[in-house]
Amino acid sequence: MEPVSTDVVQQVAAYFSILSEPMRLKILNLLRDGEKCVQDLVELTATSQANVSKHLKVMLQAGILARRSEGTAAYYSVTDDLIYELCTLVCDRLATRIEQQAQSIRSFSLASSTHAVGHKFAYRSLEQESRGSRGARN
Repeated sequence: MEPVSTDVVQQVAAYFSILSEPMRLKILNLLRDGEKCVQDLVELTATSQANVSKHLKVMLQAGILARRSEGTAAYYSVTDDLIYELCTLVCDRLATRIEQQAQSIRSFSLASSTHAVGHKFAYRSLEQESRGSRGARN
């Protein structure tokens, strides 16, 4: 396999960096159902228009979004649904990791509970033995 050129690596990194911003992911998720105007996105994200516009501009320049004007309103939509497939892959991977971590925690918890029950049983057995041997001496 040939090494990938620095230019290609930088382009891929730039694409992923666009998706590394939580507000952009929130906006993309809101656009999943279709185009929305800037004002709707401002209300739905509970942030300023300047902040939403800044993120829309970055995604528009990257070719992730398309913009359409109607009167004084600007409407944005996702141009490449592959973005959602990528997000689904990442979310599925994260969910799998969380489930594995939860299973490990449950296993530890069960092992600790069993161990604690074993200690209680052993302690009670020793108590009974010591009572029995004291009773035999008396």
